Amino acid sequence: MLTSLGSAIPHMSTKLSRASAHISRRVCGATFTSRIRLPSTTHIPRAQFTTSIRLRQAQDALKMAASNKYFSPSFTGLVVDAMRKHYPEELADRRWDNVGLLLGNIETPASRQPKSPVVLLTNDLTYAVAEEAVQKNASVIVSYHPFIFSGLKSITTNDPQQATLLLLAAHGIAVYCPHTAVDAAPNGLNTWLGDIVSGGPAPSPPPAAPSERTVVTPLSSAPAGFEGSGYGLLCTFRQPESLAAIIRRVAERVGMRRVMVASPDPKRVSTARVDAVAVCAGSGWDVVKGARADVIVTGEMSHHNALKAVQEGKTVVTVFHSNSERGYLTEVMKPLLEGELKGKEAGVQVFVSEADRDPFDIIDISEL
Repeated sequence: MLTSLGSAIPHMSTKLSRASAHISRRVCGATFTSRIRLPSTTHIPRAQFTTSIRLRQAQDALKMAASNKYFSPSFTGLVVDAMRKHYPEELADRRWDNVGLLLGNIETPASRQPKSPVVLLTNDLTYAVAEEAVQKNASVIVSYHPFIFSGLKSITTNDPQQATLLLLAAHGIAVYCPHTAVDAAPNGLNTWLGDIVSGGPAPSPPPAAPSERTVVTPLSSAPAGFEGSGYGLLCTFRQPESLAAIIRRVAERVGMRRVMVASPDPKRVSTARVDAVAVCAGSGWDVVKGARADVIVTGEMSHHNALKAVQEGKTVVTVFHSNSERGYLTEVMKPLLEGELKGKEAGVQVFVSEADRDPFDIIDISEL
């Protein structure tokens, strides 16, 4: 069926030849043009095309022109490629997680020069973090947690999430979210947390005895080079380790003076020694609940799950959800991205957000 070009693709003009096409579209008053290759068999008589075009051909051309391949700025592509190199999206739990490039940006002649090769890392993407990205003239935000989980039915300034999206789109800032791909990667978030607990190439004092590590929930399949990936980590000490020393290391590395501990015998926390610790950043109960561990270190745990763990003889150490994750950005992800990008783009800067923080604090009422 033939359809008028004007009705099929509003605000879009197309010029086709046998070998290539130039696709132009207008967005917010600006015109964006991309040159695409067409199969050698493509042939549309000039007279026929000036008045109408097959709907399917028009739709395919529009999809190609609108894809990231043609319109995403090169720096955004470099950042995304670097993230996928170390944290392939195939590692993520896509049954519920939403990872990948969640907000793209369009490179225009007017914006190409002013934008700088700046990446802002954050654990959570709030409006305050978005404002910080604008102030730092960032091109890309890498937000560990996805800021879009489900479909949006409207985009207004009445909702903080939607207002954040609008602000970033208005300033041409892309957002990439890796989440559970970072959790499962061999050099990922739980490896970092395991380093803190059991001693690894980390600045905290190592425990008195070395340990062996095994993934709690291995992935059934993983990309080449990422064999052995999975969620959670079980650290088994060759010699019993001081529970107090483990708690102290965790608290110091995540920047907390006080942590929450649920123990079968609170009076023995300072003197107890343990054989194995299961770690899972964030909300890790479902991942590590079956692990043969004396201690569970995670970000948060529900009341009833903590009761169950204690009745099973386990000690639970929690430091708030994002506090168990945020340090990874500074200690691992920032230097990793700097190393990947600095040889490919001049003037690259990678920042960790100063506005990002856990929503919870522990308040001493004597100070109120």
